[in-house]
Amino acid sequence: MNYKIPESVLVVIHTADLEVLLIERADKPGYWQSVTGSKDSVDELLIETARREVFEETGIRVGTLSLNKEADCGDVPADNLRDWHVSNIYEIYPVWRHRYAPGVTRNTEHVFGLRVPSDISIKLAPREHLNHMWLPYQEAADKCFSPSNAEAILQLPKFIDAS
Repeated sequence: MNYKIPESVLVVIHTADLEVLLIERADKPGYWQSVTGSKDSVDELLIETARREVFEETGIRVGTLSLNKEADCGDVPADNLRDWHVSNIYEIYPVWRHRYAPGVTRNTEHVFGLRVPSDISIKLAPREHLNHMWLPYQEAADKCFSPSNAEAILQLPKFIDAS
């Protein structure tokens, strides 16, 4: 069995006016979150993990502007994806521990922010997510099931001001 690597990204997708995208987990209806995902390989760069997960979960391409805008869900410049240089180490929920090697109980999550246009289209991966919504950042934080996700969203104004 290929076990998940206990190192992941959390990507807070937001607009310039601090609206945050939340997606509802297909395996846990009612659980809302930002884009998350583990590295595919130990040597995968975190920025590449973030780009890949954003595309897989939302259809948004980061840093690959296409000539045919109609063909893609949405493209954003590479510099709109920012590493916030924040990491969280947390206990993996027991319901998901079977995905990791025996004895692995903790994950290190690296936080990124991605600014997108307010009219960007979202195309969810149906096996992973059921619905999406845009909320003002405080409301989005309140709706998240994950405390580290909620805290990252609450930090959004600080990272917007720093850019």
